[in-house]
Amino acid sequence: MTAQVLALCLFLYISVLFTVSRFVGKSNSNAMFFTANKNAPWYLVAFGMIGASLSGLTFVSVPGWVADTQLSYAQMVLGYALGYVFIALFLLPLYYKWKVVTIYTYLLHRFGKYAYKTGASFFILSRLTGTSFRLFLVLKVMHLIALDALNIPFWLSAAVAILGMWSYTYKTGIKTIIYTDTIQTICMLICLFVAVYVLYHELGLSTQSWWEWWRDQPTTKVFFWEDWNSSQHFVKQFFSGALIAFAMTGLDQEMMQKNLTCRSLKDAQKNMFWFTIALVFVTFLFLALGVLLVAFAQSNGIAASGDNLFPSVATQSGLSVILAYVFVFGLIAAAFSSADSSMTSLATSASIDLWGIKEERKGIKQRKQMHRFMAFLLWLCMVLFYYLIKNQSVIEQLLLFAGYTYGPLLGLFLLGISSKRQIRDKWAPLICIATPLITYFIAMQCKLYFNFDFGFFVLALNGGLSILFLWVSGLGLPMYQGTTPSKSTAKSC
Repeated sequence: MTAQVLALCLFLYISVLFTVSRFVGKSNSNAMFFTANKNAPWYLVAFGMIGASLSGLTFVSVPGWVADTQLSYAQMVLGYALGYVFIALFLLPLYYKWKVVTIYTYLLHRFGKYAYKTGASFFILSRLTGTSFRLFLVLKVMHLIALDALNIPFWLSAAVAILGMWSYTYKTGIKTIIYTDTIQTICMLICLFVAVYVLYHELGLSTQSWWEWWRDQPTTKVFFWEDWNSSQHFVKQFFSGALIAFAMTGLDQEMMQKNLTCRSLKDAQKNMFWFTIALVFVTFLFLALGVLLVAFAQSNGIAASGDNLFPSVATQSGLSVILAYVFVFGLIAAAFSSADSSMTSLATSASIDLWGIKEERKGIKQRKQMHRFMAFLLWLCMVLFYYLIKNQSVIEQLLLFAGYTYGPLLGLFLLGISSKRQIRDKWAPLICIATPLITYFIAMQCKLYFNFDFGFFVLALNGGLSILFLWVSGLGLPMYQGTTPSKSTAKSC
């Protein structure tokens, strides 16, 4: 595949999304940008969230991860399902009760201004790095396929991708995202099904022989119970998955902003339950694709591994021209599916939580300025990651980093929901900064002296320490009496 063909595919894709954005709505209001006027169909939100959750990580890294970790990631996926159930039952009612535009407004009413600003700041840090990781991965694959051969610099391809996403989200924001996410999810699923179908037949499998073949593969072990010290142990991965889903979805403005566009709490909960079922099924299919890819690569002498495995098989093995083109569109969809909504949610949180934008025309101008600034920050982070983690497994780095950045958010929300303990609000920033550092030190010492690897379970340690220190800070203070939700929580709409 040539760089010209790749560029044409990218141009066509952005053109389709831009056209959709023009038909979705012409309103320039903040209410449209932030909440889609609270009238989004729940089934479109649920379907689109699949693509946003999968992104480039599941699309590229999960199949490539199978060779090293077998199907152990399935243990985390099962944990995700538990986390999503808790979001639907506990967090969504809370957000709808308070009529929030950004979910961190809850922290303002529960603890105070400093906890509120701290929570929003940790989200912006987490989402900026997480989205940059995802975009970096996909663009790295595009450079592997074609762009490196033409000596196109990474900073330029990153700028083109960011500019494309900004062009179709700057006006109607989350309203556009709901519809473009649907298109992007379809593109990724088509690529997944085509890849599974092609590899299934290329390996000579049939409905009678596939189960015996599957059992003979060295990469199909799902559950790991033997070594408690291993990061792949079932208990660690399952409960890490539940906490990661609870934190990275339920405490994440990007994912919850989509849920909050539904007409009612009942619709939002239906969206979350159906989304959970579909996401688990699709992720298991990506793991099965990984098994097929590893088997095909080994039988055909393909040396690619990790994040390069799927791209190499799809575009450079001569397997199928159709698969190559479908893969490119799926890859572009994976890049855009999470990043465009991240840009929108970052602009939303930064505008309301940190800047405190005004209403009417001045608020619209401020929101647009923040949207442009967040686009620039995403580009800058991607370029930095290109030089810092170029040769490392992206999904592993992302999930580990999330354990440190989402821990304080987990602590703040769990303490607020599960108790009436107040905290010393001014101490919140110091506690939330110190806790990840203490967590890192403890994790390193356990690995060094006891050969115990927390792995992704570091999020539980981080969240637990955050709760402990925040709880101790509130000793001697009166218990939380509760306040009445009011329309003031949504005044920035």
